Amino acid sequence: MTTPLLNRFRVSSQAPIRRYLSSSTTGPKISGPAASKTQGIGSGKGAAGTFIKDRGPVSWPSLFLVSIAAASCVAYYNIERERRLETAMGRVVSSESGGWSPNPEVMAPRKFELTKWGWFPKDDGFGASGKPAIGGPWSLIDLDGNLVTNVSFQGKWLLLYFGFARCPDICPSEMLKIGRVIDQLKETHPELASKIVPLFVSVDPARDSLSALKTYAQDFHPDFVFLTGSPTQVQQMAKKYRVYVSKAEETEDGDYLVDHSIVVYFHDDGGELSDCFTQSMRPKDIAEKIVERMSNTQPGA
Repeated sequence: MTTPLLNRFRVSSQAPIRRYLSSSTTGPKISGPAASKTQGIGSGKGAAGTFIKDRGPVSWPSLFLVSIAAASCVAYYNIERERRLETAMGRVVSSESGGWSPNPEVMAPRKFELTKWGWFPKDDGFGASGKPAIGGPWSLIDLDGNLVTNVSFQGKWLLLYFGFARCPDICPSEMLKIGRVIDQLKETHPELASKIVPLFVSVDPARDSLSALKTYAQDFHPDFVFLTGSPTQVQQMAKKYRVYVSKAEETEDGDYLVDHSIVVYFHDDGGELSDCFTQSMRPKDIAEKIVERMSNTQPGA
């Protein structure tokens, strides 16, 4: 049985313990100057009660200034590069009347003209890429056994086609198409037609002998000039015109076909490539292009 005196003792003994635990949890209160120094420690507040933000070595204003400087350097580099390129181009095209090409083995030299925007290539009819570097000196044999070179046709416009006499379909079709073009030009533009010479170059010299070509020539337009030569001569000319030539597999009886490019090359009277006509073009389209080229080109230009 608990007496009132014992209860009062328990209450009086527990009170100091509660006060001690409460003071140890909250910690001592600091007032005066020390409070202002310790205020905000771990809370992000400064001495005046404001938050202090942690800052790294790079800020947004510094990034903005660096970006402006970099953009200015790039712009200056591009302007200086264009200026030097234009100056160099001006020296090249003004000193070389034959034109200029960044890669003479691939693209033919182009002539440039000075405009208010700088030096720009003249339109040569081959688009922005320019005229390919096709053609060059060559020598072959005609049906009479005479040596014929590119100089032999100086002053004439040439329609040049590569093929072989035993071609079953494509070569005869292209040859007949060229014949129709010649006849159409003789009717509509006889003066221009008189300046054009169609040439057939054999890519199968092993079988296209002079006698074989003479027989083959009887089936086509009489204006055609048929040419052949040694394998080396034919290969050299085909390489200059970038003509693809590949011998197919032989049959049991020794016969074979020759895969080759199907393009008609149109040369002006100065020996320069004027245009190329593909297999998909109709005779009417080819004739119109020929008239356009010959009408807009000065003789020997």
